[in-house]
Amino acid sequence: MFVRNDLASLIHLVDDDENLRVVVERWLRKDGYDVTCLASGDECLEALSEEVPEAICLDINMPGLSGIETLERIRERYPALPVVVLTADDTAATAVNAMKLGAHDYLTKPLDSTKLLTTLKNAIAHGRLSMRVSQLEREVDGRGYPGIAGASNAMKMVFRQMDRLAVSDVSVLIHGESGTGKELIARAIHQSGSRSRGPFVAVNSAAIPESLLESELFGHEKGSFTGAATRRIGRFEEAHKGTLFLDEIGELSAPVQAKLLRVLQERSFQRVGGSAMIHSDFRLVTATHRNLADDVMAGRFREDLFFRLAVFELELPPLRERKEDIPVLAQVFIRGNKDMAGTRVTGVSPAALSILLKHEWPGNVRELQNVIQRALVIAHGDEIMPEDLPERLRLSSGPSSAGPAAEADQAGGTLEEASRKLLLGALEKHDGNASAAMRELKVGRTRFYRMLKKFGLEETMDEIRQSGAK
Repeated sequence: MFVRNDLASLIHLVDDDENLRVVVERWLRKDGYDVTCLASGDECLEALSEEVPEAICLDINMPGLSGIETLERIRERYPALPVVVLTADDTAATAVNAMKLGAHDYLTKPLDSTKLLTTLKNAIAHGRLSMRVSQLEREVDGRGYPGIAGASNAMKMVFRQMDRLAVSDVSVLIHGESGTGKELIARAIHQSGSRSRGPFVAVNSAAIPESLLESELFGHEKGSFTGAATRRIGRFEEAHKGTLFLDEIGELSAPVQAKLLRVLQERSFQRVGGSAMIHSDFRLVTATHRNLADDVMAGRFREDLFFRLAVFELELPPLRERKEDIPVLAQVFIRGNKDMAGTRVTGVSPAALSILLKHEWPGNVRELQNVIQRALVIAHGDEIMPEDLPERLRLSSGPSSAGPAAEADQAGGTLEEASRKLLLGALEKHDGNASAAMRELKVGRTRFYRMLKKFGLEETMDEIRQSGAK
């Protein structure tokens, strides 16, 4: 299996005519595309479980699974994936049927290279636009990526990959240190994809004793072992039509690895003590803090299972490598926890932010969240101060070679940028409505207008309001 993280130029060409595949593949490669040539609908669906392209060129008239049936299956699993239908039948009925099933466009044979490349280019552009529109709609409706924030280049890359995964159904392996937010990412992938209406089932493989893990995953029948007083539905069964998230996948024993591989190959299994085969349609997302490739080389993890899991690998950067995100994350945690803590804190002082920026964060984002939650309970003013932070952070920050004033100015500038972005975003979201923006930011009228003046957004608010009224 080929593991690909950059899917930008991959095209699946599906046609039972080998001569046509050779010619069209040459056209596509000459125009800069990567091409996977497939001879049947079944091959297409199998390839989609391993690699998701930017578009599919699909012949309608094929033996076995027809092009129309293949198109229906594609639409069920990948509703936003552009499909260009190829057909020797130029009757209107064929075209209408294909378009009703969601084809982006159709071309009649014999094919013209210029028309094919133009149509394909438009299909890819349409697919990317649809993906971007869906992303913006999620953001406007509050259906974005809850609890996940960051403006660093590293996180922008993660967000781009997540957007791409939203239109696919491939298995995902998330790498990241403890506390980087692997389960949050997995939930976001589920919520932004076609399975969002289905269940999200999470299992921490390392937290369940090996003797119980098989029953946890596959379920068991009544009386199958001592203590099995009733039938239990397993996590694979619960995840039907949804997503199964297996955290710390690297901790699985060899026997459980073998059983998991069989389930992924057959999409069916038996409960412990049962004989009936149970089918489950689920998307698998796994996560680990280990280097599974090294474990494969050392013989601790099955290579065939690794390739099944790592169709798409997503790397989450540790917080120490994206410290520019700390001000934004701090504001997110303040806004999300201030009501629970019963505090009037609305920000972090420059001096306290300087300490946060110096810390190496071995516990990553989870550690930062805990620090902010603790500070909200202790703080007495409008801002988190250095004395509100744990002593270990204050001691580890040490003196700055640039001096306290320069350090505070630098940290304050970073915080001001984050605060200005939050204020501008609230104004734009609510079309310049001051009351709605205040509720969004959870600030009083006096502080709100002080912020407007401080960031020079008074005229901007009026312009946004006027633009929204048109």
